[in-house]
Amino acid sequence: MKFGKAVVKCRIPILILCLLLIVPSVLGMVKTRINYDMLTYLPEDLDTVAGQNILMDDFGKGAFSFLIVEDTSDKDIAAMKSAVEQVEHVDSVIWYNSVANLSIPEEILPQKYYDAFYAGNAQLLAVFFDTSTSADETMDAIRGVRAAAGKQCFVAGMSALVTDLKDLCEKEEPIYVGLAVVLACAAMMLFMDSWLIPFVFLASIGVSILTNMGTNYFLGEISYLTKALAAVLQLAVTMDYSIFLWHSYNRQKELCPDNNTAMANAIHETLTSVIGSSVTTIAGFIALCFMSFTLGRDLGIVMAKGVLLGVLGCITLLPTLILLLDKPLEKTRHRSLLPPMNKLSAFVTNRYWIFLVVFALVLTPAYIGYRNTNNSVYYDLGDSLPKDMEYVIANSKLQDEFDIGSTHMLLVDSSLSAKQVKAMTDELETVPGVKYALGLDSVVGSLVPEDILPDSVRSVLESDRWKLMLINSEYKVASDQVNDQIDSLNAVVKKYDSSAMLIGEAPCTKDMIEVTDTDFRVVNTISIAAIFVIILLVEKSLSLPVILVSVIELAIFINLGLPAYTGTSLPFIAPICISTIQLGATVDYAILMTTTYKGNRRAGQDKKSAVSNALSASIPSIVVSAMGLFAATFGVAVYSNIDIISSLCSLMARGAIVSMFCVIFILPALFMLLDRVICATSLGFRPGKGRTSKNNSEVSL
Repeated sequence: MKFGKAVVKCRIPILILCLLLIVPSVLGMVKTRINYDMLTYLPEDLDTVAGQNILMDDFGKGAFSFLIVEDTSDKDIAAMKSAVEQVEHVDSVIWYNSVANLSIPEEILPQKYYDAFYAGNAQLLAVFFDTSTSADETMDAIRGVRAAAGKQCFVAGMSALVTDLKDLCEKEEPIYVGLAVVLACAAMMLFMDSWLIPFVFLASIGVSILTNMGTNYFLGEISYLTKALAAVLQLAVTMDYSIFLWHSYNRQKELCPDNNTAMANAIHETLTSVIGSSVTTIAGFIALCFMSFTLGRDLGIVMAKGVLLGVLGCITLLPTLILLLDKPLEKTRHRSLLPPMNKLSAFVTNRYWIFLVVFALVLTPAYIGYRNTNNSVYYDLGDSLPKDMEYVIANSKLQDEFDIGSTHMLLVDSSLSAKQVKAMTDELETVPGVKYALGLDSVVGSLVPEDILPDSVRSVLESDRWKLMLINSEYKVASDQVNDQIDSLNAVVKKYDSSAMLIGEAPCTKDMIEVTDTDFRVVNTISIAAIFVIILLVEKSLSLPVILVSVIELAIFINLGLPAYTGTSLPFIAPICISTIQLGATVDYAILMTTTYKGNRRAGQDKKSAVSNALSASIPSIVVSAMGLFAATFGVAVYSNIDIISSLCSLMARGAIVSMFCVIFILPALFMLLDRVICATSLGFRPGKGRTSKNNSEVSL
């Protein structure tokens, strides 16, 4: 109560402080760097990551791209190559004239070297940058290369992908937030009892979102996925706390002599009630921090921080705004569209066996679909981007005209003799799907004297410690064929050099597949265990954590199992994120009903009355909460052209509805079935002294 009274007393200073915090929050949000490269979240101890660092440290090169030029004469390409080389952060450009003067006949070059650069009316140039794949400088350089090369040229490679992805995200992200706000607001206006209160909620939550995004500055950088989803998720998840405060305040107004006292009591009641709810949500997000693939830590920290700030805003800024706007809020009241739920709750409790049968019938196919989810995920994020994106067009041309699906870079010890390198190269080229392997020895060949090579070419392909080779593959990134190919290539190169490292987009993606597959099991186990323990402590029960987690896990099985039956592909990060987010965000629905059911039993109500009354009292809050999460995410799912964002939001929207139905229909049925077990294994379900009920014998069943 002291905290509630203090908030009410200091409401004007609180409002001023929150307004002042907006300025540094906006500045922090603007200055927080956004990372658009998923591969940078791989563990540092992997060979692929170590190899990328060596490429940067020893060769002064990080990013690598192919430039496809169509219907252009050699003379014009040479001029364009010179222009590209002048672009800031372009380290070098390799074309056939990098080896020989244009006056030297192309026929004296090794055939595979010639084939590497020519395909019909198209020619290929390899561009190396002196900055890392997703550095801001590299993205600026990609734009510079496109400008210097002209319309007949197409830039492929990971750096081109992250550049186009950044441009698309920056274009769409404001619309994500706008859609989430408009649709969530519409849902609140329909299902709440005031036309104005949704805007008050949004003002309070908006400040919390700005503060959360601003404090990300101290993390150094966040993922584009985190930036795109954080505001939408925080809005959807923390809306529950605002709704609870509003309902509590309205109840207290009928009991207290003035609004200030009513609000102080409402703050106390809200703080007590949302602790368990918010802790479960935070636990779900914190579980993501245990991923080896550190994108989970990125999203987990930002969202856990967002929930914490959302709770803080709900018990400080929101009460201030409600008190200041009390009269307008009263004038804009209206009846909620939700009818009384007594008939529905009576039907569920009277026919609870129907829903137990549904539970039993749905569980097995839902779990089978869920177990097969990983069979329908994709890891090549480029494939999910709009087909008219420049990167996608360039990648298609690279595959169609040059039959290159992916390019690997191989680092071998510089002490390897030319004879060993040639033997290794010959063996590498026998691996299925390998078009050719190009290194310094390959470029020199038998007809080109080594001493005519310019230093610029030598520096690209050899350092004091390492030799660099390019291996072009016919197989696409993240395909089963390329992953098998990488295993075969590693088996070959390790015979010649145990310290050799195969790097590039495809090897990194293969590592990402293996790392996230393990992460999925680890994170799922941790999130379930953490939420189980929290419910056990909050509800003081051994059986309720099992029941509540089982109901939400059923909803997760249904949500994530459907793609396996419909043949829908999901981004690889979706099963990991959704299983924890849906569990953490929607277990609140189950906790709300359980707490009411527990209170009814403690008050002396019999099993049927306790469950029925808890259900009828909880349905409106559960529906409003679920529809808020659905509305905030559904619009983004429909609008976004970035499939990873669209898929995640679609799953969250569907998950909210599935969880809502499971809690409304399955959970009460389990309460009816297991009431005796619950009462025997839980504290607080027995009537207190002096409490009686005409069916009190039910309590001891």
